[in-house]
Amino acid sequence: MILVVCIITGIIFLAPVDPAQLTFGQRSDVNTVKAKTMELGLDQPLYVQLGRYLADLSPVSVIPLTVENERKYKYSQICLLEQGDALVLKWPYLRESYQTGRPVTEILGDAIPSTVALACSAMLMAIFLGVFLGVLAALKPHSWLDNLVSVVSVMGYSLPSYVAAMLFALLFGYALNTWTGLEIQGSLRVIDDFGEWRWRLQNLILPTLALGLRPVALITQLTRSAMLDVLSQDFVRTARAKGVPNKVVWVKHALRNALNPLVSAISGWFAALLTGAFFVESVFNFKGLGDVTVQALLNFDIPVVLGSVLFTSALFIVINVFTDLLYGWVDPRVRLN
Repeated sequence: MILVVCIITGIIFLAPVDPAQLTFGQRSDVNTVKAKTMELGLDQPLYVQLGRYLADLSPVSVIPLTVENERKYKYSQICLLEQGDALVLKWPYLRESYQTGRPVTEILGDAIPSTVALACSAMLMAIFLGVFLGVLAALKPHSWLDNLVSVVSVMGYSLPSYVAAMLFALLFGYALNTWTGLEIQGSLRVIDDFGEWRWRLQNLILPTLALGLRPVALITQLTRSAMLDVLSQDFVRTARAKGVPNKVVWVKHALRNALNPLVSAISGWFAALLTGAFFVESVFNFKGLGDVTVQALLNFDIPVVLGSVLFTSALFIVINVFTDLLYGWVDPRVRLN
């Protein structure tokens, strides 16, 4: 996490853009921009800016006891130090947006649920459909069904998500709108004519299809390959020789032992989907983490960009740790000492 902050901060520092200038627009006077630059601490060297930001992120920090710090950090005091400072326990402070002045945690809190819903729906579709097609293809190798599944999965994996998003939007959202009732663009929550927020679950369908197409293809191929490998092993032939029913052999012996490569693929894809399907959200105007990050990059809103990147990094770390623990449950041969 510290390495990510250092790299991203260094890239932003080297960019030939003035965030304070963008805050006020191109017609602002020099004194106003200078005052804003000093207020944001952008006039300090890179190591000073980086140190202050890491201090804001740290759950344990030394801060002056002021009303402003109490508002920002919402800390619990551990002990009082000299010169009005205190050692405190606090939540990580992601600062405030340069453009809107809203806390970054609020901005991300509004965007993350939509992206979580989109990523979860796409991943569930990919898991069930991919495992089902992969098992079917493995149980009838070199048949017309196997060849059809292989061709379709290769085509699906070769099609970029943003291209699939545009095709689905034009086909189902525009050309066939009369029959599907789906819209070309729309978020999960929209404001109705009375100014109230409403859930539009139908706006989740097309982004889910576009985002889940490539994971479906990958999971199908991995399931087929893993199942064929396991079905050819000695313990499967022994189970069949003992008269174990085929369904039990397929599910209990073959599929469970074929799940290891699937767990790795599913965890990696889920983390990638959850951290923001930037292009798909942009095509469908789906107000999620990807849309927020893209807008922050265009406006050079540094706190929002850093907050989004930190959330992404933390998510990858958590999912990778969870995946390592899941191996021991999926495969009895993997145990933690």
